[in-house]
Amino acid sequence: MVTLSADADATAIRALFDAQAATALALRESTAPQRRDKLRRLSRAVLARRERWYAAFHADLGKPRMEVELTELLPVLDEASHAIGHLQRWMRLRRIGATLTTLGTSARVQYQPRGRCLIIGPWNYPLNTVLGPLVSAVAAGNTAILKPSEFTPHVNALVEEVIAEVFGPQEVALVQGAVKTSECLLALPFDHIFFTGSPEVGKKVMAAAALHLTSVTLELGGKSPAIVDASADVEAAVRMLAWGKLTNAGQTCVAPDHVYVHQSVEARFIACWRRVVAERYGRNAPDVAASAHLGRMVTERHAERMAALIEDAVAKGATRLDGGEHDTPMRYVAPTLLGRIPGDARIASEEIFGPVLPLHVFDSVDEVVARINAAFKPLALYLFARDRALVAKLQQQTSSGSLGVNLCVQQYAHSQLPFGGVNHSGMGNAHGFYGFRAFSHERACLYNGPLNGLRLFFPPYSPMKLGWAQKLVKLIART
Repeated sequence: MVTLSADADATAIRALFDAQAATALALRESTAPQRRDKLRRLSRAVLARRERWYAAFHADLGKPRMEVELTELLPVLDEASHAIGHLQRWMRLRRIGATLTTLGTSARVQYQPRGRCLIIGPWNYPLNTVLGPLVSAVAAGNTAILKPSEFTPHVNALVEEVIAEVFGPQEVALVQGAVKTSECLLALPFDHIFFTGSPEVGKKVMAAAALHLTSVTLELGGKSPAIVDASADVEAAVRMLAWGKLTNAGQTCVAPDHVYVHQSVEARFIACWRRVVAERYGRNAPDVAASAHLGRMVTERHAERMAALIEDAVAKGATRLDGGEHDTPMRYVAPTLLGRIPGDARIASEEIFGPVLPLHVFDSVDEVVARINAAFKPLALYLFARDRALVAKLQQQTSSGSLGVNLCVQQYAHSQLPFGGVNHSGMGNAHGFYGFRAFSHERACLYNGPLNGLRLFFPPYSPMKLGWAQKLVKLIART
């Protein structure tokens, strides 16, 4: 395998891209068994490095072993297993029924590989968000160049080993580097780009893709809200929200960014939060800081930003309800619950991406709906309620990439649901068949038959043929 370093120049990157051209054409004829074999070998290579993944993730993110299993290994292996089990059916020509205007023909949809694909991954889940899309790209019969984040070097080294063991560089290659490397890659005419990251960088990816009219899948983020209604099981809601917010130290695109709590259950929510954090991580600040069950921020700079968000909010009038401690050199930020957030605090407008949960109190859910609809459409929306009418109301009156009812984050793990955002939080879908389709061109195929009536309308035109056409239009307009 050829792996280009961080200082690789545009010429070397172009050569790697060109080397995949012939393979991309050949893979159009690849079979389901051939693709399944690659996915099986990829799964085996990932699983064979379990202990080394633990060490790599601890070095890069301080991630506990349990979180490595549940949030990195499991999603990739489940994605591969699901594709292996369904690929034969996904690849079949899909039969489409005839319409009134195409009677006498037969139609199929063919799923063709898009060709040469680029997968740009983030640092927060550096295995999951790179190899997960790769599973879909390989299942669909494409070549791929992977560009992981430069912030997770230990994990990247293992990903490089896995790719080298399973693929040749003419099919899948890995390029490491920072912004310059990404810019070189984005200047190339890929057939599809799959990007996971921030909305700000997503706009740059989309702009670069537009120069070549390249299709894109953008998995972005945003300030995903959670709502805890008066009808909710507060204890269960807090336990779920604390897990979703604090896993990976809050560095999760679908983590609840902030929570709206009905005024009648505010006190119970705060008490439950403090109790749950104490049970899971420690009963005093030093114990929490020493906990092996809590991850770390990816860099000191990210820890500094998180500390600054907390201090800015407090300086402007917010209340520390729990936590708030931080140690920048150790990349540590304590699980933090903030209340009474002023509107001009940075944390009220910036995506948090850390273990800090702002709490907003509400009286009427209508005011919450209005605030959600006034903001960018989030990647996820979470509602905790036992009032079915309220659940139905929120489903109709809000828009988000996904909706979780009495749970959070878990929707990401459902391999038969589409995963993606809407507008500012993303474009296109991933996972399972939806990932396969993202990396495929849906080609319309129409086949002529002996009873095709189109020839009845060929020139020379006559009053009788015009009458037939008028009757056909009238018949279709009536249906």
